[in-house]
Amino acid sequence: MTTDEGIKYDRSLLGVEHPIGTFDVTKNMIVGFARSTGETDTKFIGTPDGTGEVVAPSTICNIFVNGVTRPDINLEFGDLSFFAGQSIECKSEIKPGDTLSATTRLEEVYAKTGRSGKMVFAVWQTTFSNQNDEIVALVNESFVRRNRSK
Repeated sequence: MTTDEGIKYDRSLLGVEHPIGTFDVTKNMIVGFARSTGETDTKFIGTPDGTGEVVAPSTICNIFVNGVTRPDINLEFGDLSFFAGQSIECKSEIKPGDTLSATTRLEEVYAKTGRSGKMVFAVWQTTFSNQNDEIVALVNESFVRRNRSK
């Protein structure tokens, strides 16, 4: 992995928090999301009679980061962009009744050479906090730009 030296982008965005919204979490949302992913654990879907407490799978944050608009870093490289991966770190349980607030920030930009040549990665971290300002999840997403194959 190389550093970001020689990569042209708006470095003033590195590490700057950008609010992306607040999200109310409901039991129906949690159960619906869990079932849509094939989850069968009653911890996430409740009991067969519809009772019981539930908590959200940490992957529920995908609902909230999907389609987020991030600031343009004005990267001057490549003519092909795509999503390169995601990791979610669960810090605390997300429960019905929680109101999550989210901010995102550009963590790093770096170049790497692969089979298709040089690629430039931009890594964003989105932090989700509950109504008590407790961080409940960190979502890291990588996006890559490269030149199209000739």
